[in-house]
Amino acid sequence: MSKDLVTVERRGRVLLIGLNRPEKRNALSLDMYWELAKAYGELDRDPELFCGLLFAHGDHFTAGLDLVEWAGVFAEGKMPDLPEGMIDIFGLDEDRRLSKPLVMAVQGICYTIGFEMLLCTDVRIAASDLRLAQIEVKRGIYPVGGATVRMFEEMGWGNAMRYLLTGDEITAAEAYRLGLVQEVVEPGQQFDRALDIANRIAKQAPLGVQAALRSARIARVDGTRAALARLMPDIAPIMKSEDAAEGVRAFVERREANFKGR
Repeated sequence: MSKDLVTVERRGRVLLIGLNRPEKRNALSLDMYWELAKAYGELDRDPELFCGLLFAHGDHFTAGLDLVEWAGVFAEGKMPDLPEGMIDIFGLDEDRRLSKPLVMAVQGICYTIGFEMLLCTDVRIAASDLRLAQIEVKRGIYPVGGATVRMFEEMGWGNAMRYLLTGDEITAAEAYRLGLVQEVVEPGQQFDRALDIANRIAKQAPLGVQAALRSARIARVDGTRAALARLMPDIAPIMKSEDAAEGVRAFVERREANFKGR
């Protein structure tokens, strides 16, 4: 009986999505890509799920793409077409990007496409043994999963080029200094800490969380003016929601709110 290459588990309001090919250092096959896109799609459309947690089974997050399988994709010059209901895990298509927050627990080797998956998450918790790298230039190619855009957005131009153009590794301590990860913990603790943060996010008003995330992304993609122009128009429908009313009641009654996502 074949095992799942990607594990998917509901844990309350959080969807746990785990790379599960540890014997190959979680090298990303095409089948894994499809399974991840499907899992992201489940998270995106299920109103009972408020946050996702991306992690990997084994000692390493991923050694990168399974290049033997992906060579044909690169030769065609485009990513595989996603069926309806699946989400672009690299966020290259803003219209097919995950609309809910995604926390990441990362450990060991996290090369190439794994680094690009990290850049497409919202909060990252790293084990102290983390080894990040975009090593494509050492293989005769270059990153095509978003790193050439997102690395300099997060790290600054010089810092990004320092690692993009050399393929050198970034340690956990350096990743923290550069803002690529938000916390560094002892190996083995990254999942529990990431789950704690995912649960904290899932306790907040999901409509508000998603709107905040969307606003920040508009600013990132379309610019500050576009994001500022949407602030008041986008708050109006949220103010009519059950969750907004619950938030006010909880404030007046001095208790924790119980949000439903509607």
